[in-house]
Amino acid sequence: MTQARSRSRSAARLAAVQALYQHEMEGTPLPRLLHEFHEHRLGATIEDETYHDAEIDFFDDLVTGADARREEIDGLISSHLADGWTLERLDRPMRAILRGGAYELIARADVPVASVISEYVDVAHAFYDKRESGFVNGLLDAIAKGARSARAE
Repeated sequence: MTQARSRSRSAARLAAVQALYQHEMEGTPLPRLLHEFHEHRLGATIEDETYHDAEIDFFDDLVTGADARREEIDGLISSHLADGWTLERLDRPMRAILRGGAYELIARADVPVASVISEYVDVAHAFYDKRESGFVNGLLDAIAKGARSARAE
């Protein structure tokens, strides 16, 4: 994969996490949310910060796919949480990160597991300290082992 494509996919992942978060917070209908991101956020300059151009088809797949399979994804995430923890106990940005990463692991076999995990750990760094990034790493790794090994059988 070229460096430019890698950057555009990284930007798409970060934007997808932001869109999933906004969707959960505001209940913005997906078509309107996608349009808003396409027109005003992806590759835009906001408050003197220029965002990388994101691979739009990849962004759209992450957002719509994670939303469409949300119940399945939430079940996967919940099944890997420590005893006494629930999905609702995680804050919304963390849920958005985990949903995006879990979707990519179960639905995008074209993307290597290590790339998915590394990318969402990087996204977590944008919002959290090292401890939470380690949590993202461990949980997505556990999901990957189940999801990708099931596909190989």
